[in-house]
Amino acid sequence: MPAAEAASPAATAESIMAAVAVNQDRAEQLRSQYTYQQYVHVATHKPRGKLVREESAEYRVTPAPDSTEKKLEQLTGRYLTKGHYVDFAGQPVPDAESVDAQLVQQFRDDLGNTKSKDGLAKDLFPLTTDEQKELVFRLVGEEMMDGRAAYRVAFRPKDRDEVAWAGEAWIDKADLEPIYVITKLSRKVPFFVRTMMGTDLPGLGFSVHYRRQSDGAWFPTSFGTEFGLRILFFLNREVSISLENRGFEHTHVQTRIEMAAPE
Repeated sequence: MPAAEAASPAATAESIMAAVAVNQDRAEQLRSQYTYQQYVHVATHKPRGKLVREESAEYRVTPAPDSTEKKLEQLTGRYLTKGHYVDFAGQPVPDAESVDAQLVQQFRDDLGNTKSKDGLAKDLFPLTTDEQKELVFRLVGEEMMDGRAAYRVAFRPKDRDEVAWAGEAWIDKADLEPIYVITKLSRKVPFFVRTMMGTDLPGLGFSVHYRRQSDGAWFPTSFGTEFGLRILFFLNREVSISLENRGFEHTHVQTRIEMAAPE
């Protein structure tokens, strides 16, 4: 896909990321021409690592004019009960009213976003035009990432008191599209807020990998995060979430009509 803005040797972080924002907006048109498989895995563990529950879901993602349609094709999992694990497949899931089952379901649903053609929630992307308005950038340098020459750009909120995403992005020099993005919260949630809300999310952050398709479209192909979740005195869990998009198929079909030769 042509870059919206050519980066010169003296490119600044701001000019690079401005081009990225424009290209991300344009990329939606190309992404809307693909169907693909999406695999989501969510697991909850006790603080010392003992698995409590995990679910693996496979979806078929089909673009709609302003959104995506996700069809659940397969669901498997296991959960801990009375000291041993029980495997399951399909819906309805067993022990669905348990705290861990509800957590897994919530994270599995929240990770996807039917209003996004990426198949990922829009609020997980700090590089869009709207999100960039609240960020400042710093060009760290240039290096190779996944075999491609890239700019390495750090970002953080303009308001240092704001709790928002900060991190680094590796930007493809040729296409000015993100290759890899890692984030973390810009600062810890204030203690009094955690106390009043009764929750704590230490270590919250995520990473996203992008891959270029043959027609120049860049897709987020993998997502991962791990964090601790503490709610008052009755729940203490480590949560891991991973997502993979693969099996991309172009939906555009060219039809050729041949006229029969007159007899």
